[in-house]
Order: sequence, then C-alpha cells, then structure tokens
Amino acid sequence: MKNALVYAYLGDAIYEFYVRKYLIDKNISKVKDLTKSSMYYVSAVSQRKILEFLINENYLNEEELEIVRWGRNAKGTKAKHADIVTYRFATSLECLLGYLYYDKKEERINEIMNFIFDNYENN
Repeated sequence: MKNALVYAYLGDAIYEFYVRKYLIDKNISKVKDLTKSSMYYVSAVSQRKILEFLINENYLNEEELEIVRWGRNAKGTKAKHADIVTYRFATSLECLLGYLYYDKKEERINEIMNFIFDNYENN
C-alpha cells in the first residue's frame, strides 16, 4: 500500500478530469465558464461537502470509508485556501479515488462520480 498522500495526488487528477469532462459534456464551451462552474466541485470546501454528502447518503462501503479515514489522517502540506479539517476531508476524497484507481476499480470510480453528478447538484 502506498502513502495516502500519493493516492491523493493521483486522485486529485482523476477527480479534476471527471469534473472537467462532466462540464464539457453539459456543453459549457467557454473556458471562463468552465472554470467558474468547476468551483462547485473542485475546491477544498466543495470536496469536503461532497464527501460528507457521500457519507451521509451511506454511499460508500466499509472498505471505502476506511480509505477515507486513512486519507483524512495523513499528515501532509498545509492548506492554502481552507482550514485544516476541510483540507483533510478534501484530501481524503482524493485519496479514495486514487486508491480505487490503483486497485483497478475504475467502474467504482465511475459509479461514485456519476452519483455525485446526478445527486449532489440537487442539494
């Protein structure tokens, strides 16, 4: 098993890719609008809210919740634009996605991201 922050590093890229693709698929064609729209999903505060949503909806299984806890407790860099708790929650979501990718569970990543896109935006 790799360091939780290594998984988060990869998970950050995966998460950003899914969000960008989702917004482009919604036919947002101006980069300025894409950037603005992405902030609904891609910021420490947004990622914390999304992770809390997934947990409150009981969407994550026990193994995934364990990875989230592991990622949240990882010691790393200081947050630039968020408090430390928010930053750690955001990191733990990224850790989960990176871990799932390395564990060859790309279908589960698709399920999680689709659940977010289909349900979170209605909150």
